[in-house]
Order: sequence, then C-alpha cells, then structure tokens
Amino acid sequence: MAKPRVSVPPVPNIYFDKKFGVQAAKILPGEYYVSTEDMVLVTVLGSCVSACIRDRHLGIGGMNHFMLPDNGGDVGDIVSSSARYGVYAMEILLNELLKLGARHRDLEAKVFGGGNVMAGFVQANVGNRNAAFVKEFLAREGIPIVAHDLLDIHPRKVYFFCKTGRVLVKKLYTLHNDTIARRERDYRRRINRSPVEGDVELFA
Repeated sequence: MAKPRVSVPPVPNIYFDKKFGVQAAKILPGEYYVSTEDMVLVTVLGSCVSACIRDRHLGIGGMNHFMLPDNGGDVGDIVSSSARYGVYAMEILLNELLKLGARHRDLEAKVFGGGNVMAGFVQANVGNRNAAFVKEFLAREGIPIVAHDLLDIHPRKVYFFCKTGRVLVKKLYTLHNDTIARRERDYRRRINRSPVEGDVELFA
C-alpha cells in the first residue's frame, strides 16, 4: 500500500479522531497541511482566517491558518507590505497542493474566520482585513469560493475533510479559557517582528 503523501511545515499534532473514524491534523496559527489521504484537518479561528483548498476531482486538499501583520498597507493592495505575508501563506499552500498533483484549474476553496473576537483587535479591523484579503487573493487566482463563514463576533472550530471537501463549522459561543486569544496574540506579535523575506513563486 502506498504511503500517504503529505506536506507540512513543522509536523502538526496528528491524532486519530474517534468521532469521525479518520486520522486528523490540528492546524495552529502559521501552519498549513496538505494531503492526498482521507483525513480531517482541524483548526480553531478567532481573527485569523483559514483557506481550505481542494482539487475537486482528485481529492487532494489542504488548509492553512494565518493572519495579516500590522505593518500597514491597504488590504486592497495585494502587494502591500501587510498583504505580502498573506500572499506567502496562500502561495505556500497552493504550491504544496500542486506538488502533490492537484491541478490549478480544478481547485476550489472554502474560507473561514476573520471574526472580531478579541479586545484590541476590533479597532485595527484585523478580522475584516484578513477576510477581505483571502477573498481578493482567491479571486485574483481564479479559484472559486464555494462556501464561506467569515466575520461575526464568535470564534469557530473548523473541520475540513480534504478528500471529499466536506466542512463542519462549530461556533464557539462560550469559552472557558483564553487559549484562542492568547494563541492569536502570540502569533500576531511573532509575525509583526518577523516579516516575510523573499518571494514564493507558484509551482507549475
């Protein structure tokens, strides 16, 4: 039996999901995961966004989880210093999908997150900027968005079945700890300190 083909920057938390009966990968801020296998990719989003992209014919799918930094630039400018980080996060996901055999013309996307859920983030419109960016990027790439759940004021947990394209979204109306807020604040500080250097070209 062929080994599963996956692409990932450091290896995320891989576990067996008893509820769905498949292998699962937990995607944290700044991570992505791509697979040809029948598995579920799971993430929890506050102000960050995730793009779930899949070749609808071959069943090769992947998910990222990212946030734009606060270094300025109009969200409508895809080459602004702020948007450059988002471009990197999106292109690295697309590159890995194409390397595993996905065809650009057959890609479709489902996008989630961008909620204004954290004190201090609302004024900067972080969630709005992230949501606007991911929609603009996919439009420019000619990748249709076939489902989305963006903005709002609540975090959400997303399950993406990369083989079939099925997505389950659970709104988190009550939280018993500050894990999401702390994780996104730490991630935000990290990306503001470490701007992306160099460019990523799409793999053909």
